[in-house]
Amino acid sequence: MELKETIAGLLKAHNGTITAKDARLAGINNKELQRLTDAGLLERVTRGLYLSAKDLPDEYMVALYKCGKGIYSHETALFFHNLSDRTPIRLMMTIPSGYNTTLLKDKASYRFFYCKPDIHAIGISTTLSPYGNELRVYDKERTLCDCIKRKNHLDSDLVLAAVKQYMREKGGDFAKLLSYAEILKIRDTVKQYIEVLV
Repeated sequence: MELKETIAGLLKAHNGTITAKDARLAGINNKELQRLTDAGLLERVTRGLYLSAKDLPDEYMVALYKCGKGIYSHETALFFHNLSDRTPIRLMMTIPSGYNTTLLKDKASYRFFYCKPDIHAIGISTTLSPYGNELRVYDKERTLCDCIKRKNHLDSDLVLAAVKQYMREKGGDFAKLLSYAEILKIRDTVKQYIEVLV
């Protein structure tokens, strides 16, 4: 009974998910996790990640768990920043060049963009998934730069609408936007977008 109470507490504390590491720290070993899975109380989503069998998995959190260096970007990040009202059909992430993940094979659910490792960490922020789990996502300014840079590979109307929305909002950091644009070598293109929309 004590084990089930501990598991229930962990599930509540972590929005319905438990990692093997969290379980170990609470004194629960892998065999006990397996027993709870076999009994139908937990569901193993992927290696080292479990959730309550009665809950739906948080696909946003699970994808980042499986792709340890992934950062939500492009159209997915626009959605999280309320710069698009379109729910992503495929989750878009940026990973460092040369990084490998099993998710690369699932082209129907995910789309990956690569960048040099030295610029991969620029503009990382966090947001909450619809389930309340913390996610890595690029901030608004980095997201807009990425979208403008890859506009030929994205929905160009969606990118333009996102830039317009950003320009209408209060609190936009144009200095940061241009700083990122300089690093990504698209400063002139970003300035043209701003000048046309101002």
